[in-house]
Amino acid sequence: MSRPPNVIFIITDDQGYGDIGCHGNPWLMTPNLDRLAGESVQLHNHHHDPLCSPSRAALLTGQYAARNGVWHVIQGRHLLHPDAVTMADCFSANGYRAAMFGKWHLGDNYPFAPRYRGFDETLCHKGGGVGELPDYWGNDYFDDTYFRNGEPLNCAGYCTDVFFGAALDFISDSVDTPFFVYLATNAMHAPFRVEDRYAAPYREQGIPNRRANFYGMIANFDENLGRLLQRLDDLGLAENTIVVFTSDHGTAAGVDPSTGAGYNAGMRGVKGSVYEGGHRVSFFMRWPGQLPAARRISQPTAHIDVLPTLVDLCGIRAANAADLDGISLAPLLRGETEDLPDRAIVIQLQPDQPRKWHHTALIRGRWRLIKGEELYDVERDPGQCRDVAAEYGQIIAALRQDYDSWWREMQDAFTQTVAIPIGSEHENPTLLSARDWHPTSGRVPWMQERIDDPAYDAEGYWLVDVLDAGVYKIELRAHPREADLPMGTVAASLAIGDTEYRRPCRDTDAMTVFDVELNAGVTSLSTLLVDAAGIRRRGACYVYASKV
Repeated sequence: MSRPPNVIFIITDDQGYGDIGCHGNPWLMTPNLDRLAGESVQLHNHHHDPLCSPSRAALLTGQYAARNGVWHVIQGRHLLHPDAVTMADCFSANGYRAAMFGKWHLGDNYPFAPRYRGFDETLCHKGGGVGELPDYWGNDYFDDTYFRNGEPLNCAGYCTDVFFGAALDFISDSVDTPFFVYLATNAMHAPFRVEDRYAAPYREQGIPNRRANFYGMIANFDENLGRLLQRLDDLGLAENTIVVFTSDHGTAAGVDPSTGAGYNAGMRGVKGSVYEGGHRVSFFMRWPGQLPAARRISQPTAHIDVLPTLVDLCGIRAANAADLDGISLAPLLRGETEDLPDRAIVIQLQPDQPRKWHHTALIRGRWRLIKGEELYDVERDPGQCRDVAAEYGQIIAALRQDYDSWWREMQDAFTQTVAIPIGSEHENPTLLSARDWHPTSGRVPWMQERIDDPAYDAEGYWLVDVLDAGVYKIELRAHPREADLPMGTVAASLAIGDTEYRRPCRDTDAMTVFDVELNAGVTSLSTLLVDAAGIRRRGACYVYASKV
């Protein structure tokens, strides 16, 4: 048997369909992305969920993300269920070396973090972006500390350069064995920081600074993509390597939604929207000699199709093949068929407690049913300017039935809440950050820079799974250990289930600690910090839970 192909899966953050030169953007210069597109089969009508975590969960599992506990990007609703089988699990079980570099955003603790999900090697930041609450304190895209196989590592250079450099090293070390690389850049996520030499050419064209920096991040990514493609050529691996490029959802900064300035390929909506511009994304797949180049496929496809397609192309098997929601597109990609089954695809984003039709687009052929009410024919109206719901009552009824069936299937998943284990032999202490709260009041300070802003004072609870009964040390902090900054608090409390503990502290203290006896099982854990004036009341943004 010949060696199966390597797979390099590249996914950028917040880069919309229009944020590429070959898709008609009049300003962007992306020669390497344009080259890759010309050498690839392109899914021209491909859809992801409108925000980060749900898209990534669906891509990595071949299932609707909600089946595995993921339907938002915060509030503990981004934690990929421990039983979910990932793309890395599939490749590792079939003899591949698997590595992940960049952004994960499906949980930072055991058993959610990528080092527990089938990858042999990982280098990543934490949270949903560099500089968010769970990330290493002070990271700002340049010369940061990332986590290599769970351990902090000082990394010199710009974030995208670092993650590509690590991927290139892994590829160079894997020439004698099949490999799977999941290269998930945090670029082009806000804040839009990049060396000025990449942004300056866009400012010089009169582009506003925010978008110029966003485009500069894309230019840097494109340069790194060129490095990767050249390395494959130099190592003689290009012919037997499937290279995938996509993004997680629609653009974050390529267009101003209030004015329409910028370029969005004629689509309505941006990141977070259930109109086309929020979820239709680029998708290129290159496999020289095996897949036809420069071919565009116009049928609707989605995130749930990617895993079944890749395992089919590689001749391997997913352990949970019978449970996949997506279909293999391999015959379509190879040109063996022009048809796909007639089916409905659901694109959605839910709040902490899901609601029917909330922020949902149902896709079937030419039709888009938005939130159960608005209907658009994207073949005649690609910009979704004209709601034709009143003219097509039968179509509306049929699409609502499709959604009703999907909603019934998801009910068991939507009633479950994934808990964070504490007391595990794999991770002690467990770091809990406020980004994973189920909030009860206020606005959660999901970026580190907002921790000390009273406008972001908030409270919430973590759902934790105490794995082993016994004494636990629960350490409360307003900032992480590596920052070691004062809490500005004179009283602190800890509530575990129905039991509350209180203690005074000094406003110069960096932490306060409770030693408590816990029973095994799932329970809530919340905290409260109060200042001397009794005005600022907020939860501790960081809790370290250690089994003694």
